[in-house]
Amino acid sequence: MGRNGLILVLILVLLFPGCIGEEKTKRGKEVEKLTGTEVKKLRVTLDFDEFPRKYTCDGEDVSPRIRISGIPEEAKSIAIIMDDPDAPIGVFTHWVIWNIPPMEEIPEGIPKDKIISSPIKAYQGVNDFRRIGYGGPCPPPGKPHRYFFKVYALDSTLDLPPGSTRNELEEAIKNHVIAKGEAMARYGR
Repeated sequence: MGRNGLILVLILVLLFPGCIGEEKTKRGKEVEKLTGTEVKKLRVTLDFDEFPRKYTCDGEDVSPRIRISGIPEEAKSIAIIMDDPDAPIGVFTHWVIWNIPPMEEIPEGIPKDKIISSPIKAYQGVNDFRRIGYGGPCPPPGKPHRYFFKVYALDSTLDLPPGSTRNELEEAIKNHVIAKGEAMARYGR
């Protein structure tokens, strides 16, 4: 590439900086138009607004209890995605779990296995730490980050193998979401 080519590339990078890393940013957007019918709203709550150390990489790194209300009777399963949109590299996925039987409380301390049989039944996928199961908040020093627990009530269980990625889960839930909601908590160091 000659000098003129390098100058052109530099100009394009300067004019369109938002295009760099765009795919990573898309992952964090709400899964839109997942079904042809109106999606009901779930009420999702945590026991805190700021993560206790126990649920972070600075503590025991166990998943927190999640309460869910408003689950439609026709729901066959629940899926959860936890992410951090404030991560320096873009949206960072901390947890993907699905095929949870409809229930109003997900207990804390879900084991970090692909297939869970106790205290609930579920499948888990790979987070952005490249590990299976829950990976708690672990932000760099500075401003606290926001962590979203996105909960989806589905009209079926998913034929998605354990160990799948967030993108694969989002693709699998398309056209199956009948209700959704989220909770948010912060953590900083």
